[in-house]
Amino acid sequence: MRAWQYEGGGAPIALNEVAEPQPGPTQVVIDVKAAGLCHSDIMYMETGDAVMPFLPMTQGHENAGVISAIGAEVTGFRIGDVVGVNSAGVQLPLGMFTPGGFADKLAADYRDLARVPAGLDLSLAALATDAGMTSYHAIIKAGGARSGMKVGVIGFGGLGQIGARAAVLAGAQVHVAEMKEDVWPIALEAGVVDCVRDADEWAEDVVNPMAGGSFDLIVDYAGFDTTQKAVNAVKRGGTVVQVGLGKPTMTLITPTILGKTLIGSLGGTVTDIEEVFDLMLRGEITPVYTEIPFDEIGAGLDRLKNNEVTGRLVARFGD
Repeated sequence: MRAWQYEGGGAPIALNEVAEPQPGPTQVVIDVKAAGLCHSDIMYMETGDAVMPFLPMTQGHENAGVISAIGAEVTGFRIGDVVGVNSAGVQLPLGMFTPGGFADKLAADYRDLARVPAGLDLSLAALATDAGMTSYHAIIKAGGARSGMKVGVIGFGGLGQIGARAAVLAGAQVHVAEMKEDVWPIALEAGVVDCVRDADEWAEDVVNPMAGGSFDLIVDYAGFDTTQKAVNAVKRGGTVVQVGLGKPTMTLITPTILGKTLIGSLGGTVTDIEEVFDLMLRGEITPVYTEIPFDEIGAGLDRLKNNEVTGRLVARFGD
């Protein structure tokens, strides 16, 4: 079968022929139908040599498809079920420590499967398993966004667009910091109050940096030079949730974090995925995404790296 793999040495992802996976006792094999492309895939190629247990590694951690084989200990699922896969669940992370879904078939633990409801497009189902789950968990479960809160979202990309909309649905007053002004109309249409280019603008009225700004909650989906800006803008007693991994390290001015909470949010749960599925099926969350063919995954990752993508890229396989 075909598989897009990172081979090591910082080389671009390569399309190879590999053996089809066989299910372990608690695994199913999924015929992949859609796979989202993520900035984390690029990060994995930049850091993978030191941490991946073996190379080449099939990448792709945002997947949906149809079960085609079942292990002996699997319960609750059967061949033909349409599922998405939680890449941050029981099984080691897909595409980083175990083969992912940039391939015709994928082996996944049945406890990491989210049932795709009838009528939900598989591109949406795929991106919901990471961009949806991760952004939703960070802002709703970890951050606790709710009615009456002033919430900031840094980065209105594949994750930020879903997180911002989830907070709007929760009744929060949502503000977005996003450098790409061409996506501002999308943010406003999603119910965001306003947009700025730089989160620094949220802290312009801060007289005492130790006291902070006016935000109850800020979720940073970027992770470049943005974390300190979030800390500056959140008020005393407020929370910053870090999701984005744009840079491998960050520096914070110690006094500015006092009296505030900084949380790192990673992934989420199958329940989070299924809640996002439901919101998508009902049309409450309608993320912007672009479909590409399987053969263009390598070029698609280059587009992501060069910041040439609005929303999410999703590779569609043969249905």
